[in-house]
Amino acid sequence: MGKFVVKTTATGFKFDLKAGNGETIATSEVYTTKQACLNGVDSVKRNSVGKVEDQTVENFETVKHPKFELYMDKAGEYRFRLKATNGEVIATSEGYKSKASCENGIESVKKNAPDAAIVEAE
Repeated sequence: MGKFVVKTTATGFKFDLKAGNGETIATSEVYTTKQACLNGVDSVKRNSVGKVEDQTVENFETVKHPKFELYMDKAGEYRFRLKATNGEVIATSEGYKSKASCENGIESVKKNAPDAAIVEAE
């Protein structure tokens, strides 16, 4: 079972969505307040049902928000970002060497986020 781990940073609050095995699947931006961070968690829970827009293929089909954007970064790694209904980025992934691994990360967010518990970092 996945969980959202909320933690305090030097400049605010952020969350990591972790899979049942403890691996981080997605990370948030830094929010100025804890309530804003918790609102971000709720947004990921609600918007994790989005379709995937694969920006790594030519003439990719644009998908309506909410959506996962699968793209290649400057280092040549695959990444995804989850965008809410309003187009705001609410979670991002780490870099993956293979497209299949990145797609597995997206599926893991879809599976884990909706029912994930919220815990405080130790």
